[in-house]
Amino acid sequence: MDAATSPDMSGIGIEPIAAAHIKSFHRALDLVAREKKYLSMLEATPLPQTREFVMGMIAKGNPQFVAVTGEEVVGWCDISRHFFPSNAHRGRLGMGILRAYRGQGLGRRLIETTLRAAQDADFARVELDVYEDNGRAIALYEKVGFAREGIVRRAARIDGRFIDAISMALLFDERGSA
Repeated sequence: MDAATSPDMSGIGIEPIAAAHIKSFHRALDLVAREKKYLSMLEATPLPQTREFVMGMIAKGNPQFVAVTGEEVVGWCDISRHFFPSNAHRGRLGMGILRAYRGQGLGRRLIETTLRAAQDADFARVELDVYEDNGRAIALYEKVGFAREGIVRRAARIDGRFIDAISMALLFDERGSA
């Protein structure tokens, strides 16, 4: 994308998700999911389920941030704490950015903000799976301190094609400066 067609990134804020963001977050989630390249879901869950997810994340104090321009959500990053008490030090990261806003540093801003909030909330470990053909995301995760832990063979099947995933994790006590 060249400068003439790329959106103005200067007006994009990163903020904690709030109830007012839910409809726009749902729209952004659906757009990224329907690309069938980055997320496990192939379309967003229905709006009431998305609302329940977001309100649950807020109630539990799980880090969830959105990138907004005006009132439009153009990206998100969240970390869901594991349910069982013996695993409550761990969280699973999910994120996405609308196509027009990729490759301009927004993902790094989102993930760094979310990771700071996770560390402040006493997470010790953050995990994720990323499709092996998503080189841009893998590079971002490695830049902020994630390490590869293994391969999940045939992790997804989209349009009849199997895709392997790379399991990655960040341990805050082992994290170097990103």
